[in-house]
Amino acid sequence: MVAVLLAQQIFQLFLMMLCGYLLVRLNVLKSSDSKPLSVLLVYLITPCTILNAFQIEYSAEKAAGFIMAILSGLMIHVLLFVIVYALSRVFRFTNVEKASLIYSNAGNLIIPLVTAILGEEWVIYASAFMVVQQFIIWTHGKSLIQGKTGADFKAILLNVNLIACVAGMIMFLLHLHLPSLLGGTVKSMASVIGPVSMIMIGMILAGTDLKSIVKGKRIWIIAILKMIIIPMIILVIMKYSGFSRFAADGVTILYISLMATMTPSASTVTQMAQLYDQDAGTATAINTITTLMCIATMPLLTMIYYL
Repeated sequence: MVAVLLAQQIFQLFLMMLCGYLLVRLNVLKSSDSKPLSVLLVYLITPCTILNAFQIEYSAEKAAGFIMAILSGLMIHVLLFVIVYALSRVFRFTNVEKASLIYSNAGNLIIPLVTAILGEEWVIYASAFMVVQQFIIWTHGKSLIQGKTGADFKAILLNVNLIACVAGMIMFLLHLHLPSLLGGTVKSMASVIGPVSMIMIGMILAGTDLKSIVKGKRIWIIAILKMIIIPMIILVIMKYSGFSRFAADGVTILYISLMATMTPSASTVTQMAQLYDQDAGTATAINTITTLMCIATMPLLTMIYYL
């Protein structure tokens, strides 16, 4: 049932993405016009969505579930590091390819999908995965793409999504809620994350040369590893580890973390590659192919998880 709901929701998001694609292809907008939407998502809509996720009544079960989600996010990233660096001995991945395989576009996809399939009360566990990935991508991920060691802790601490997570956690633990007027505004902003994020992705795709992208054999190898092989390995390990027994709703909480690993390559990798002149073309190609593949692979992997 969850796989069917996910397939339906992904198809709806795909139609939204198609709207963004057509707006550009019909010359109503330019592909570069997606940048303001990206800014809105990063600095306003996603923080509101995260903050809204914590506006639920505190319970020991939810607190335990959140801790489990944090731990599962950490365990999944450890597995990602081990698997990707082991595969790199065979495929000789570049740094951009490694980053594309490790980091997922969870921010743009997992929250709207969880909201639509499971309900707003489950977004708190999706936010837990985002906390883990935000910290790691701005330390390990940035250093990997730059080809340097060290971490930009200022960028981590000032990341608005991480700030929203911390603020939300504090309010949740202290049983605090936003005033009704402000809370209603935040909730309304959170409700548009799906359409805005998918229209933005569609506009970006319209500006890429899809014909030249699909011709690259190595891109397809990376995409298959990212969307099928690696998430399947992690799914089997996590599912049969018994980890889901650590919380009352452990099976669903673990699925949310696994869903994040099923999403396409992170758009942040493309942005960093452009910023540091590190093969942004490859990063864009991987992001494009994996975004199209997720329409089929995410429901398939979900079905396998719930067997």
